[in-house]
Amino acid sequence: MDFTPDPEHAALRRSVADICAGFGAGYYARHAEARESTAEVWEALAKHGFIGINIPEQYGGGGAGLTELTIVCEESAAAGIPQLLLLVSSAISGEVVSTYGSDAQKQRWLPGLADGSAKVVFAITEPDAGTNSHQISTTAARDGDGWVLTGTKYYISGVDEAEAILVVARTGADEASGKGRLSLFLVPTDAEGLDAQPLPVSVALPEKQFTLHFDNVRLPADAIVGEEGAGLRQVFHGLNPERITGAAICVGIGRHVLERAAQYANEREVWGVPIGAHQGVSHPLAKAKIEVELAALMTARAAWLHDHGEPAGEASNMAKYAAAEAAIAAADAAIQTHGGNGLATEFGLLPYWGMARLLRIAPINREMVLNHVAQNSLGLPRSY
Repeated sequence: MDFTPDPEHAALRRSVADICAGFGAGYYARHAEARESTAEVWEALAKHGFIGINIPEQYGGGGAGLTELTIVCEESAAAGIPQLLLLVSSAISGEVVSTYGSDAQKQRWLPGLADGSAKVVFAITEPDAGTNSHQISTTAARDGDGWVLTGTKYYISGVDEAEAILVVARTGADEASGKGRLSLFLVPTDAEGLDAQPLPVSVALPEKQFTLHFDNVRLPADAIVGEEGAGLRQVFHGLNPERITGAAICVGIGRHVLERAAQYANEREVWGVPIGAHQGVSHPLAKAKIEVELAALMTARAAWLHDHGEPAGEASNMAKYAAAEAAIAAADAAIQTHGGNGLATEFGLLPYWGMARLLRIAPINREMVLNHVAQNSLGLPRSY
């Protein structure tokens, strides 16, 4: 186990931080409050090759691994501009298409994912299935030499910014268990029969959420990704990276808000001393700092396991759990440190709390992470 800093990783961190710093303080909060995309940041990161850093070089990507994409996610968030769509487009779709896509699908989609000019978002969640993916009701049925896709997806991020959606659909059922046999499909966002309706949420985010209705959407035979019926196994090659990059964003948010809080606690004086001198202020910040650093270590381990082809499910879930909890605690402590100013639009802290709170629920909620650890790590019986 070697904790010596990697010079290339250190340079990557500096470069991402410098790019994001160029957009100035308050950029993210303004865009989040206005529900406006941070496309300029995405484009700037893409220009330097960071959006597709994990895409194979032969398709124009950086040829690096999830570890490097995780660094991009963390450092952009630590600079105050978290990029939620890195989770779904670069992590899930990039990893799945790179691994399971046909040669034609790789040629069609990976260059755009590599240079940031295209986004492929992800659709698995449904109103009546939640995290029980075996019960999804969206179906893809064979029709002649193609497929017909029918159903509804819920809380799908960034559809308005994407060129395609990686959709999980039922293509049959297991005769013994009745569980759905799932498959993956690449669906253009302009496909006839696809209706995307904005799903309003109260949390301030630049990225929008959507409900998708697939009304007999016709797809060509080559729209299916990988093996028919193996979609759940294949999608976990993307879901673990989604959890890891989600954890990285949470670590970055924690770092950002704690830096802001420490600066405020050093400058703000009441009764003749900086408020940071009082343990009632300093201890919550110190505790949050410890938790963020622990989460960062778990996130780095999970990314390493994925990159080395080792089982990464347990570590990915633990990293996501730890980082989301740490980010929420850090944001809450930062807001409390600012007192009333913590709620002021001028200080722009609430959008970070909102993002962290979202990532406690998605891409997998904390309760299902605890179920995973209880059943798979501790060998306890299933409760459902």
